[in-house]
Amino acid sequence: MPSRKRDNGIPKIVERATFQAELDALRVREKSHMRAGDAIAASRRRLPMVAVDGATPLVGERGTMTLLDAFEGRQLLIAYYYMWFNGRPAPEQCEGCTFFTAQVRELSHIHSRDVTYATFCQGSYDESVLYRDFMGWKMPWYSVEISADTLLAGRRPGMMYLICYLRQGSDVFETYWTTRRGVEAMDNTYRLLDLAVYGRQEDWEDSPAGWPQHWGENNHPFRRDGRPISQWQRLEAGHSDDLGTRSS
Repeated sequence: MPSRKRDNGIPKIVERATFQAELDALRVREKSHMRAGDAIAASRRRLPMVAVDGATPLVGERGTMTLLDAFEGRQLLIAYYYMWFNGRPAPEQCEGCTFFTAQVRELSHIHSRDVTYATFCQGSYDESVLYRDFMGWKMPWYSVEISADTLLAGRRPGMMYLICYLRQGSDVFETYWTTRRGVEAMDNTYRLLDLAVYGRQEDWEDSPAGWPQHWGENNHPFRRDGRPISQWQRLEAGHSDDLGTRSS
């Protein structure tokens, strides 16, 4: 982890009443921001949708399956399209996808709304499922390597995406998709860091002078010591990161 300097910038010190007055003013903006988010979500629920072939093939733990199978009998499906580099060991896999996927754990609340969550890996199933197991993840995992061009329909393969689907009987429809920072919908780490005084500590943030924002020469928010940060605890637990592709 990066070393911390004792002389990092700090906020000015005030009395409790002044602090509360400033916080109350900020709270007005926070509530407005939340209501704006609610309004955007309401518009999202009113988007039209586009038909998708439910017979589009995927590869899962039972071999070749279909997009319709990935719903697991539920009416809705949220799929995260995971970037993958075939033939590479764990340290060389996508640090961003690892960061976001590592935060998806408890799915029962999603299931209670008749929604299935699944990872759609854009690489080999046989390789990538070993990475899922290496990371200790339990979510449904499929390879869409053979059908990514069809499912992404004009969008660039090899990017991270969240795509939402609706099933009506055997008919499947795409209702929403997002990428890049839209994928932060999966995240709680950044949401918590945004509450702390130094924020995410990344270069692009609007922070006061003296706030820590640079992580060193590599300056990568998801990768340290030559591997995605989320892998550290897996190595400490004794897991091999070669994914069966080479000797560890």
